[in-house]
Parts: sequence; structure tokens; C-alpha cells
Amino acid sequence: MKKFLSAVLAAALTLSLAACGATASSSQAASSEAASSEAASADETAAFTGDGYDADVDYAALAGTTIKVAASPVPHAEILKVAKDILAKADITLEITEFTDYVQPNTVTESGEVDANYFQHGPYLESFNEENGTHLVSVAAVHYEPFGLYPGKSKSLEDLADGAKIAVPNDTTNEARALQLLAAQGIITLKEGAGLTATKNDVVDNPHNVEIIEMEAAQLPRTLADVDYAIINGNYAQEAGFSVGTDALAVEDATSEAAQTYANLLVVKEGNEDSPAIKALAAALTSQAVKDYINENYDGAVVPIF
Repeated sequence: MKKFLSAVLAAALTLSLAACGATASSSQAASSEAASSEAASADETAAFTGDGYDADVDYAALAGTTIKVAASPVPHAEILKVAKDILAKADITLEITEFTDYVQPNTVTESGEVDANYFQHGPYLESFNEENGTHLVSVAAVHYEPFGLYPGKSKSLEDLADGAKIAVPNDTTNEARALQLLAAQGIITLKEGAGLTATKNDVVDNPHNVEIIEMEAAQLPRTLADVDYAIINGNYAQEAGFSVGTDALAVEDATSEAAQTYANLLVVKEGNEDSPAIKALAAALTSQAVKDYINENYDGAVVPIF
């Protein structure tokens, strides 16, 4: 009987040890597999190249990073989502917070609550810094929203008659852009150096004696029935159902002073412009994928400038 019990105990001990050995072996195999998977993932991240890639950025070191950006909903947040997909390939998360005002995106960037913002053009950024004592700088110019010259009673520029009435925005900045667009079409000539502070007083040649009618920008789409042409801001044209791409007779060129000056910018707090994360974001936001998205989705109302 003692021999029988000893045999049973020995068998049980053998099975127990065998089970422990199997468990340890399985655990080691699982750990090895997980390590291999992590290594493969790290290799993929380190090897991230292609559209939206910046050769000066160590993408492997940024893996797992979150970049926070403040943006206006349309078109800025929409465009950022394309950059988000690019950054995800390098295991970088882009967190987009939408704002409908033009103050908070700058204040949260200054305070460090977010890493960057994308909603404003250069002149607004400059005036905001001056008025608020902030230290914000541009990292990249991404797009501009062009002014368009739309037909009213006259349906083409070939029909431009002497004394034609052309409505333009009455605020200083937008009126200057409108006058520059008229000058680019040869309808008027502006005084040399008038630039983006031009007013009607800077018109030095008006061969067709066109009458330039100043009015509030928001009213311009509704006045087309009463004038020959109107130059309308991109946002008001869109709201009125006009297509910059198909309805406008002329639009601001991407190389124009206005387009370059009023390009919408990726902005950070001074001192952060050369950080690897911001460089990675700027590269993604000025990628071919973003350019294609803009060209395919906004019908000329938003134009890439990179």
C-alpha cells in the first residue's frame, strides 16, 4: 500500500511540474511574441516616410506623442483631419479642438494648453500680438480664401461698359484687396506702392470710368442685381450659394500680394516653432494629401498656398 501511495504521489508531482513547465513556456512565448510585435511597430514608425514626411524629424522618438491644435471648424478643422491621418502612421496623435471665435485659439496657444492653432492670417496675428502682449509666430502658410469678381447686370468682363458700377467691401483691408483684384484685371491702375492699404483715392487711371461703390461686405451678394459686378469675400460668396470656381469672373491669384499676405497660418508660441512635433505637424499639413483634399472639396473657395 505504501508503495502504491508513493507511486501516486510521484505521478502527481510529475504532472504538476509538467504543468508548471508548460505555463512558463507559454508565458515566455507570449512575452516573446509581444516584444516582437512592439519591435515591428517601432520599426514601422521609425521607417515612416512618404507624403507629409520631414527628414529632419525623428519620428520613432515621437511615437506615442499627442499634438494639440486649436482650429476654426471650417475649413481648418476639416483640413487638419487629413494631417491627422498622416501623423497616425507614425503613431502620433493629433487632437483637434474647435473654436468659433478668434480670441480663444490664440490665448490657449499662448498659455500652452494647446501646441498650435490654425485659423488666422498674418495681419490678424500681428495685431493680436500687439494688442494682447502675446508671443505667437507663424510656422507655415497653408491656404488662402480668395476674393472673387462676380457678374451682376453685366455677365462677362468683355461686356465692361464705360461707367459700369462695381461694388466692393467698404472696410479698409478688404477694399484694398478688391481694388488690387480690379487692377490685376486691367480695369483700373493704382498708385505705385499703394499695396494692401489702397483706397479709391489711389486710383490713378480708370479708362472705363467705372464707378466703385463701397458697401458692407455682407451686403455685397444681395446687391448684384443693382450693379454690373461685385467683388465678394469668399465666405459671403459661399453663404450666398456662389461658386468661386464656376461663378466668379476673376479671383485673386495665389502669387498675388493679397493671397500671400492673407494666407491662413499654422501658429505656435514663440520658441516652439522648431520642436520636432511641430515640424512633423507642419510637414503633414503641407502635404500633397492636404493639397489634394483642399482642391477636391472647396471648389476654389479655399486654395492651397504651399
